Parts: sequence; C-alpha cells; structure tokens
Amino acid sequence: MQQSKTSIPAVNPLAMPILLAISSAHFLNDAIQSLVSAVYPILKDSFELSFFKIGVITFVFQLASSIFQPVVGYFSDKRPMPYGLAIGMLFSFMGIVLLSQAWTFELVLVSVALIGTGSSIFHPEASKITFLASGGRRSFAQSVFQVGGNLGSALGPLLAALIIAPYGQGNILWFGLIAFVAVIILFKIGNWYKPKALRIRVLKRQNVVAASEKSDLPRRTVVFGIIILLTLIFSKFVYTAGITSYYTFYLIDKFDVTVQDSQIYLFIYLFAVASGTLIGGALGDRFGRKKIIWMSILGAVPFALALPHLNLIWTIIFSGCIGFIISSAFPAIIVYATELLPGKVGTISGLFYGFAFGIAGLGSALLGQVADNTSIEYVFRLCAYLPLLGFVALLLPKAK
Repeated sequence: MQQSKTSIPAVNPLAMPILLAISSAHFLNDAIQSLVSAVYPILKDSFELSFFKIGVITFVFQLASSIFQPVVGYFSDKRPMPYGLAIGMLFSFMGIVLLSQAWTFELVLVSVALIGTGSSIFHPEASKITFLASGGRRSFAQSVFQVGGNLGSALGPLLAALIIAPYGQGNILWFGLIAFVAVIILFKIGNWYKPKALRIRVLKRQNVVAASEKSDLPRRTVVFGIIILLTLIFSKFVYTAGITSYYTFYLIDKFDVTVQDSQIYLFIYLFAVASGTLIGGALGDRFGRKKIIWMSILGAVPFALALPHLNLIWTIIFSGCIGFIISSAFPAIIVYATELLPGKVGTISGLFYGFAFGIAGLGSALLGQVADNTSIEYVFRLCAYLPLLGFVALLLPKAK
C-alpha cells in the first residue's frame, strides 16, 4: 500500500553504538575546547595579560563558537551534512597547532577563533544525530551526548596540568592528536548518517514528515517558552562561565594554591558537571523536563550564595555540588525546546548552543573587567545571585 503523505515515519530504534560514538566525539571536541580556559594562567604569565584580556580571549572564543551555530543548524535542517562534523574538527586542529606556536596576543585570538569555529560546526549536526539514534528516549540520548562533552571539559584542565603546565605552551600541540582521532570517529559516524540524511531529504520533498513537524501550541506560547528557556540559559551559562574562566585564579588568589592544584580542583568541578548532566537527562525522561529544569537551577541557589564565604575544602565541595545540580537542567532544556518546535532539531540546537556560548563569552569578558576594577572574590560574590533567575522556569508552558 502506498504511504500517505501525511503519515509520520516510525521512530528509529535506539542506536547505542552511535550514541556512544557521538558522545566520544563530543568528549574529544570539548576536551579541546576546555584547553582554552585551562591554559589561561600560562598565557597570562607568557603575555603579561590583564584579566580584561583574559575575558577578551574567552569572548572571541565563545563568539566564534556561537555565531555560526544557528546558521549551521538552520541549514542542516534544510540540507543535512553527514561529513560536516569531520570538516569542523579540522578547524579545531588548525587552531590547536597555531595556539601552541602563537607568539603574540593577536595570534592567540586567531587560534581560539579557529577552535571555536570547529565547535560551532560540531554541535547542531551532532545533536541531530543524537536525536536520530535516541529511539524516542530523547532526554537520555541528549544526556549521553552531553556527558561526553562535559567529561571532555573536565579532562582538559587535568591534561593541561599534567602535560602543559610543567613544560609550557609548546606542549599544547599534543592536543592535535585528540583532534585527529576525533576526525576519524566523525567520518565513520558520517558514513552511518549519510543514508538516513538522504532519506530525510526525500521525505521532506514528499511532505511525508510534515505532520510531525507542526507544533500543537499557539505561536505566541511557543515564542514565550523559547524566551523563558533562553533566560535560563543566560542564568546558567554566565554563572558557569564565571567559574570556568576564573575559578583557578580565585583559588590561587584566595587560598594561595599552585597552578597545577587549581587545575585539578577545576577538574573536580567539571567532573561534577558531567555527572549532573547524565543523571539529569535520565530524570527528565522519567519525571518530566519542566520539573527537572526548575528544580535543577533553583537547587543551586543556596550553594552559590554560600560559596564565596567558605574555606578551601568547603569551596571545593560546594562548587562540585553547584556543578552537579545546575548542569542537570541542560539536556532537559534542549529537548523541551525541540518539543516546542518539533522538526527543528538543528535550528534549536544551533540557537541554544550558540546563545549559550555567546552569552558565556560576553559574560566572561564583562566579569574580567569587573575583576580588574575590584577583585576576583567580588566577581564570585556577584555571580552568586545569577541562579535566582531560575524562578522564571515556573512560567514555562506545557510542551507536547
């Protein structure tokens, strides 16, 4: 019997090997991305940088990571790019090579822009592959994908402490091997994705998937929901950008720890972020995404408010609690947004990842200026109030 043009294609079964492969690629991609902030103490000493210039590096990096993502996501929804992931990783490879040899501040900016561009190409298409491989378990699949990135972000500072800090900037070149391995993995994922991408293009031309790509909510409600979710992203990512960019400096300044020790403590925080992401995704499928979103972000409030007033041991413990709690919301936020706008996985992923990276970069630059004018400790006191914006999660509409 000929298939109706308005029928919805059956959900693909859970493809766990592909989920693990794309999560591994995300692990390698974000290990490279985290290298940028992990080598800040080394770059600060080498180029005698102010905190404002550290913030400018973060801003350029995050701007490159964000500015192309919505465009890539929109285009990939129209025309999937199976091998775009591998091509994007080549940009990161070139950025790593240049960063290891950069002899001026301007070249540092160019190198982090290349690394950021690779990330902007990676996330939207990788999110679509995650969606296709989810078998309907969308929060779980998103958390598996995201936890790979978070583990990579956690490992980057640890590798920097072991490989780069004792030997200097030139050893950044070793991270080029990570990018090379990622290119191979992403090429193989592209081989899996290619026939499915072609099938999606055929179905779109035949309007077979049209019924599944229409929201049952009024346009005003969808727009309001997206604005609320972006507000939550603002709260989460400006706060975490402050910790990621300046946590090592905070520990060095307040507790007089060594650079290597500060990077190990940053690893503990980022590992907690990875753990929270995985658990949050599973809980989102089980208890509902809206509940996980507002409980996650608001749950970090008491820990964030207390953090600037603690000794070293409790600072490490409370920062880990903050990372674990606040990160559990992100998989639910992404999936919730795709449920508000079904059929726009690439566009939503590009918009939300792009906005997250962009606002984190801008926030980091502004916080660097505040740190120069006041102190790093004042920045942490100021950021403690950002999670209070999580109260807007109570206004989220009910998704499909």
